[in-house]
Amino acid sequence: MTGISGPALSFAEAFDLPLVVGINTAARAFGVCPDTAYKLISLGRFPCPVLRLGRHYRVPTAGMLRALGIDEMPVYAADLEAGPDDPAHHTVHPVPEERTTYEHHDDTRSG
Repeated sequence: MTGISGPALSFAEAFDLPLVVGINTAARAFGVCPDTAYKLISLGRFPCPVLRLGRHYRVPTAGMLRALGIDEMPVYAADLEAGPDDPAHHTVHPVPEERTTYEHHDDTRSG
């Protein structure tokens, strides 16, 4: 097989992937044809971890996204409670900024 199997994955598609994907999907994510992906796997040079299950290869989605420089999408309790059919389910929530100052509380008690 030559050429990329399907268009490159969009961000929305990437975040909707299952926990593991097949080589064709992983190849699409990296923008290479499946033959190239199999060659890289055989050389031990595929850009993310690959699992061999019997005669099949599977790629963990989290490792693939990290290799692509995509941080994992945060999951919020409100989204889980609302369920996948809620229109707000696919909204992107801002990630809170880290605190750079720390408060010190003196817990010593006079007595």
